[in-house]
Amino acid sequence: MPEDTTGAMAGLKVIDLTRVLGGPYATQILADHGASVIKVEPPQGDEVRDWGPPFFEGNASYFLGLNRNKRSLALDLSKNSGRNVFFRLLEDADVLIENLKTGTLEKWQLGYKDVLQAKFPKLIHCRISGYGADGPLGGLPGYDAIVQAYAGWFSVNGDSESGPTRIGIPMVDMGTGLYSVIGILMALRERQQSGIGQFIDMTLYDCAVSLMHPHIPNYMLSNETPVPTGNAHPNISPYDRFHTKTVDIFIGAGNDRAFKRLCSSIEADDIALDHRFATSKSRNENREALTKVLSDIIIKEDGEALCDRLMRAGVPAGPILNTAQVMDAEHTKHRKMSVHCDWWRGAGIPIKFGRTPGAIATPPPKFGVHGREILKEYGVSDKEIDKLIKENVLIEKRS
Repeated sequence: MPEDTTGAMAGLKVIDLTRVLGGPYATQILADHGASVIKVEPPQGDEVRDWGPPFFEGNASYFLGLNRNKRSLALDLSKNSGRNVFFRLLEDADVLIENLKTGTLEKWQLGYKDVLQAKFPKLIHCRISGYGADGPLGGLPGYDAIVQAYAGWFSVNGDSESGPTRIGIPMVDMGTGLYSVIGILMALRERQQSGIGQFIDMTLYDCAVSLMHPHIPNYMLSNETPVPTGNAHPNISPYDRFHTKTVDIFIGAGNDRAFKRLCSSIEADDIALDHRFATSKSRNENREALTKVLSDIIIKEDGEALCDRLMRAGVPAGPILNTAQVMDAEHTKHRKMSVHCDWWRGAGIPIKFGRTPGAIATPPPKFGVHGREILKEYGVSDKEIDKLIKENVLIEKRS
């Protein structure tokens, strides 16, 4: 991708050794805002290129949703000549981000402490792993759902009938990607003061535990183990799904004022005067009775009309939409969250800068398609490139 001169991360150079989800999600955020991201893939490629259907020209939608605005170069880093190319890429890099199995870079003589820290003192090296390199789970493989289970997410998701349930969005991976971007930005800020880089040790497990709110605070204060509550919130009522005569909706009246407005909007002011429901504390203590009273009224309403009335009265509410409805919604389009670039279509950029907006400049790359282009930028001759290809160091076709 030609270097962006307007995005907030313009001028930042990122070498991306990540695959699957958390790391690619992080580097896509940086790329959306002008960072030059070189995705260095192994000979077999990022495995999520195969996580379909659906596919476009052999690449799965899973890959296509995480790798726009990047360039792809494929290297065999287990070979000396591959490592030499890698060192050339790091010469002017600001950030190296990877989620290889812990110990892999060290095995290839590319470890941060042993090699990279001294060779590239300004480099920020962000490593994403499942559980870290040490401790009882150190070095073990981590996937989103497994870490959801280990970090307690299953135990608070679902309801009494379903039992512990996986969250349908891979939020452990994506949350770790978001935390990683935050860590990288912090390290870049600190480097402005110190002039040196550092190692960032990110794990899916740590991030998943950190995101267990309000369940961990509730447990630490009450010593009661949280349980699944279905659609309801453990600390707020009403904050739940309701059936109407047209569509299911969700209402979240998070304080006394919003609750009174809810009651007024459904012409049931007497409910707000009931001592059982007068305060947030009492509503939570009497949530079953409150849900029954509200449900008996709301079931008679037109769902979308009620949501509109509630929202305009200052009560958060909305119809429960499916993915197709979301992407076709007028507000999604207005916020430029349903976008296209060439043949690619997907979700837009959520961070909206006023002066230095992000941009989707290029669709996700085919495997290794920018190898020659990138190496030429680093002064590698055509003859050297041909030799690297012949030696199966620079890869142009997935193994």
